[in-house]
Formats: sequence, C-alpha cells, structure tokens
Amino acid sequence: MKFPVLVPLAVLLLSCFKIKEAPLSEVTSQTTSFNLLSEQFLERIIAGQDTEEIQEQLANTSIVELRDALKTDAQRYAFWINLYNAYIQVILREHPEDYEDRSAFFAKPQIPIAGELVSFAKIEHGILRKSQWELGLGYVRKWFTDTFERKLRVVKREYRIHFALNCGAKDCPPVAIYNPERLEEQLQKSTTQFLEKSTTYDAAKKEVSVTSLFNWFRGDFGGKSGIKKILKAHDLIPDSKGVDLRYTNYDWTLALDNFITL
Repeated sequence: MKFPVLVPLAVLLLSCFKIKEAPLSEVTSQTTSFNLLSEQFLERIIAGQDTEEIQEQLANTSIVELRDALKTDAQRYAFWINLYNAYIQVILREHPEDYEDRSAFFAKPQIPIAGELVSFAKIEHGILRKSQWELGLGYVRKWFTDTFERKLRVVKREYRIHFALNCGAKDCPPVAIYNPERLEEQLQKSTTQFLEKSTTYDAAKKEVSVTSLFNWFRGDFGGKSGIKKILKAHDLIPDSKGVDLRYTNYDWTLALDNFITL
C-alpha cells in the first residue's frame, strides 16, 4: 500500500495497526472518584433528590476498582462512612418497618456495591473496624473473612468512627458528609460534639454518664481506662482516675434526617 509523502508517520502507523478502544465502563472507572460519588450520594439525599443513578454506578463497579481507587485509610473511612449513612436513609425511608427487628436489619445483605449485596454489619464491623467479631466488644477479631472484606477493609482501626456512623436511631450520631482531605478535622469535630451532648458528669458522686457505644465497643476505646482518657482529653471529667462510668440506655426510636455540617 502506498501513502502520499505528506502523510505524517503517526498516521501511517495508526493505519497499519488495529487500535483497541477501552470499554466505556473502564474509562469511567478510571476517572471516577468514589469519594466524590459517596459525597454526592448524601448531598442528593439531603436535598431530596433522586439517587438511583449513583446507586447503580456503585452497584456496577468491581471490588478491584474500589480497592484501587480507595488507596488510603482516609479515603476508605470517608467513603464507607458516607455509604453506610446514605443507605440507612435510603432503605429506612422506604421501609421503616424493617427497623422493628434491628438485629435482622443490620445483618441482612441489602446494600448493592461492587457486584455484591452486603450488610450494614459487614461495613461497620468488617470494613471499618477491620474484621472485628460483632459480639467481641472490640477485643476479638473474626477468624474467617471473605475476599470483599479483606480487599476493602481499613488498615488501622479508628475509634472515632463510632461517633460518625448513623444507625437511624435517635441516639445515633448525626450524619455529616466526610471528605478524605478533611477527615481528621471532621472526625475530631464529630467526636467532640457527640461526646459533649451525650456525657454528663456528677461531681458529687464522681460518676460520669456516657453513651452505650462505649460499652458495646469498649475494646475499640482501650477499655474503661481508655474511655476515661478520652473523656478527660475532651475536658468532660476532671481526672481519668477515681471516676465511675455509667452507661445510659440507648434510645432506638427511628429518627432520620439528622444532618449536620462539619
């Protein structure tokens, strides 16, 4: 085959080889920020807008795409906290009756993500708490984990997630939109605000009343001594020694639309 002498060499080469174009889904995955997508998910919920397109995009991605996009713990924490909080709103707005059996609700695989259906429990205890046994109080890891959990879970545990996850109940921490670049600042603010609201110190009795979250996940906080150190660091008790802890009853009344800006 002869080509005019003025045809650039690059055009000649392209004419001689068949170029395979990347599928649209592959191009999309390379340019998608899953953190931004999770933020938009909550933004639309707060604004009362439709989220079906975002849900479909999250459902149709892959484990590998998520793993490769969420490279740091800050990205993982921000994404999964946003996703958890968003789907609490989506599912319980449509099916509030599911909350009557909360154990079944949190254990049910019902969140479509990366080609699978996962439960709120898997996101909380498997991914965000790094494969902790749900009933182990923060002291016992699960013996067996699946590929989804191993590839997507965080590297280092962070106790402040307990003051960022909203489970739909009245006593749950409020919903904020978390961003990986601001995660440290946002977690600090959410922790401070929640603890100040939920903690009461009785100087006469030397007793501090705290959220039951401290009791259910005590190992995440370093046990009773760790809890007291956290309270002392937030100036909620005068000293970390000689103070008794009292865990308050948790109000499980369904209360959605509990949003704050951090």
